[in-house]
Amino acid sequence: MRRFLLTASLLFSVLLVSVTSWAVIETYQFDSEQLRERYHRFTEELRCPKCQNQNLSGSNSPIAEDLRRELYRLLKEGRSDQEITEFMVARYGEFVLYRPRLNEETAVLWFAPVIFLFVGLVVVIAFFRRQRLASADVVTEKNLNDVEQQQLDELLKGRKDD
Repeated sequence: MRRFLLTASLLFSVLLVSVTSWAVIETYQFDSEQLRERYHRFTEELRCPKCQNQNLSGSNSPIAEDLRRELYRLLKEGRSDQEITEFMVARYGEFVLYRPRLNEETAVLWFAPVIFLFVGLVVVIAFFRRQRLASADVVTEKNLNDVEQQQLDELLKGRKDD
């Protein structure tokens, strides 16, 4: 029993280990705090081409390591943010950017939410209009002529008799 409890507590401890303890630890040395901040900003804003929904700072894939190394090299060379972004886009396409630039290829990404919202509003408005018109068209005693009123009364009387 003691062995079981020890094994169970060890297993439970392993399960509680945070995933962040396996996160990427960079050992790059930077000349200034500004350079370090730029590096971290880029690793947060650039997407790993292999992992797709992870940024460079959270990915352990070999390609993410290469991209971080390349990013470090470009920063050490004194490249501007624009030059680094252009380099990454030229090499990996717009996909590498979490916030792609607006152009013909990415227009759908930028405008689709607005279009879906507009279409949704039109559908909701049309639905409520149709509901309102349907309720207005309900036959009431006031809308019936004498013949129709008599037929309605006979039908209702027949139902009461049953």
